[in-house]
Amino acid sequence: MPHSSNAMPSLSVVVITFNEAANIERCLQSTAGLADEVLVVDSFSTDDTPALARRMGARVVQRAWPGYAQQREWAADEAAHDLVLALDADEYLSPELHRAIAEVKNAPAVADAYTFNRLNRIGDYWVRHGGWYPDRKLRLFDRRKVTFHDAGGHDRIVPVPGTTTAHLPGHLLHHSNPNLHDRLAQINKLSLDSALYLHRSGRKASWLGLFFKPPVRFVKEYCFRLGFLDGFYGLALACSSAQYVFWREYKIMELQRKTKDADAS
Repeated sequence: MPHSSNAMPSLSVVVITFNEAANIERCLQSTAGLADEVLVVDSFSTDDTPALARRMGARVVQRAWPGYAQQREWAADEAAHDLVLALDADEYLSPELHRAIAEVKNAPAVADAYTFNRLNRIGDYWVRHGGWYPDRKLRLFDRRKVTFHDAGGHDRIVPVPGTTTAHLPGHLLHHSNPNLHDRLAQINKLSLDSALYLHRSGRKASWLGLFFKPPVRFVKEYCFRLGFLDGFYGLALACSSAQYVFWREYKIMELQRKTKDADAS
């Protein structure tokens, strides 16, 4: 980090939101005592998200949604401090992770960016195996030492060459889906976002991949990554991951057909 060992770095907590009235207070409350600034970049929510965030002491800026990576990068650039903790509104810090971040602030810097494990919840169940864990994320960083990239419906924060990273204990807790119906609806959207991203990147899909990639994903998550230990939800999520892969590959093939037809016309 670009601070001296005898100076406490200031921290900006940055949250991107849209209609997150059910989550924003829990998210911001989990950062109490850490943040020197709380910035909420809201995409013109139609619920009480902005008002609730302001009531929690956040500075709220409203900006149209350009995509995850673009919005996260803009929010980090808009922050008052170089040390940034970037969160989604449905995420919050465990007490252990809160203490670890406090130690980063109060001790000489050991890295430019920090990762931690995200623990995801579906319904009332915390998923600790399969494709959903450890789900490592880089969300605490010197904004001058990272870049922001699209990742097909999500974003990735990537250290620039020469950046030092360290891993912190504790969990970033994430209320991913309230139920399986919501999960399946999300898969439909994410598979299209990913297909569009991969198609633009030049990725090709084939019948061979369509038949073999989904079962390979299921076996990997349910068997090799011990998804079966999560019982009911372990099986459901491994199946949903295979379904996501199937629809992603199928939608890439559909995009390829449309591109081919357009080129031929």
